[in-house]
Amino acid sequence: MADANHFDVVILGAGSGGYACALRAAQLGLTVALVEKGNLGGTCLHVGCIPTKALLHAAEVADATRDAGQFGVQASLEGIDMAGVNTYKDGVVQRLFKGLTGLIKGRGITVVEGAGRLVGRDAILVDTADGPQTLTGKNVVLASGSYSRTLPGLEIDGERVLTSEHALRLDKVPASVIVLGGGVIGCEFASVWRSFGAEVTIVEGLPRLMAAEDADSSAQLERAFRKRKIKALTGTMFESYEKTETGVRVTAGGQVLEAELLLVAVGRGASTDGLGYDEQGIAMDRGFVLADERCRTNVPGVFAVGDIVPGLQLAHRGFAQGIFVAEEIAGLAPTPIDETGIPRVTYCDPELASVGLTEAQAVEQHGADAVESLVYDLGGNGKSQILKTQGSVKLVRRKDGPVVGVHLVGARVGELIGEAQLIYNWEAFPADVAPLVHAHPTQNEALGEAHLALAGKPLHAHS
Repeated sequence: MADANHFDVVILGAGSGGYACALRAAQLGLTVALVEKGNLGGTCLHVGCIPTKALLHAAEVADATRDAGQFGVQASLEGIDMAGVNTYKDGVVQRLFKGLTGLIKGRGITVVEGAGRLVGRDAILVDTADGPQTLTGKNVVLASGSYSRTLPGLEIDGERVLTSEHALRLDKVPASVIVLGGGVIGCEFASVWRSFGAEVTIVEGLPRLMAAEDADSSAQLERAFRKRKIKALTGTMFESYEKTETGVRVTAGGQVLEAELLLVAVGRGASTDGLGYDEQGIAMDRGFVLADERCRTNVPGVFAVGDIVPGLQLAHRGFAQGIFVAEEIAGLAPTPIDETGIPRVTYCDPELASVGLTEAQAVEQHGADAVESLVYDLGGNGKSQILKTQGSVKLVRRKDGPVVGVHLVGARVGELIGEAQLIYNWEAFPADVAPLVHAHPTQNEALGEAHLALAGKPLHAHS
């Protein structure tokens, strides 16, 4: 008789990487156990991508209402009802959660609720409500996700000093916020709060906001934030903080700043502590699990996906890795994921979207003489004029070679990254894209125009 606790695949963590792996493995006829101590869907669905983007859409509606007059529409913004915003946000999350739960159940996946840890190369011990339960698997997939990091001496209290999880649960709009960190999370929350009417100051130790993006994208974002009266102190190191009667006082770069709240957005660490990985001989680096291009750890039969593996901490990366691992276990020999070909989007106003190499990375890899770039200003794009957005399409290519980087700035440009990732991943030359007909008037046209220009036949002015 088959052992009810033995499976082809046991997955620790039901976030984007874990649940995608479970769904694909079940689809391929494998028996699957999925271990999760929280809710199915993990960080992305409950305290990450989905709720933050819902807040950002509410922020867009607030800005559209406030600025309606410039379109000849008479409207006025009476205020932000955070209870109403949160009801909307939570409703989106709950509908998606319900759909995912039904999907998992319908595929015959065994969900084990409780905190799990690796106790053998093929075994996970789960503390369930009914007591400890040991699951064994021919293959084990580690997908335990990430947590909001802080700095030494900077204590999160959830009231005045917050992480993004706390920020998602605020019941009122703060009068003023200091955002520590000018990466994706910091810039998105800064954008939301400014749209809701708060005074916002970003403190970033690196020389520019969104330092992982192309330098031109950073410069445009900083200009747009200045215009929106979001203060950005770049190249400014955090020194200390103290609570005051009305909020917090932060010392950074020799300056003293005061605000009602402090958001700590200094990145995310891997959730691996106390999960038994070290004890089972899994190779680690600063809390992250080391895995090769096939998502294999150094221990045979043990795979790792998502935020615990060094690289881009993006839900769609974990999702793709989860599917990859399921197919690898099933013997389908899938093609490894090109990390550089994973699209990246930051949903602040203006949005930033990119795929491939920055200009600096391309120069580093291929040499300055072998790289050329082109910037197409959205000012020449009809739909962008209609939307009253500013920004650009920047293309980076190897001279006489394919496009190796696409960098977009402007309202809604995250929706353009689909075509951009095909261009990068299919190693298209500008001349391959130039003949493709782009619908008018769309922002998508700007991608077409930029490739026309880079192919040597510009129809409109570009820089």
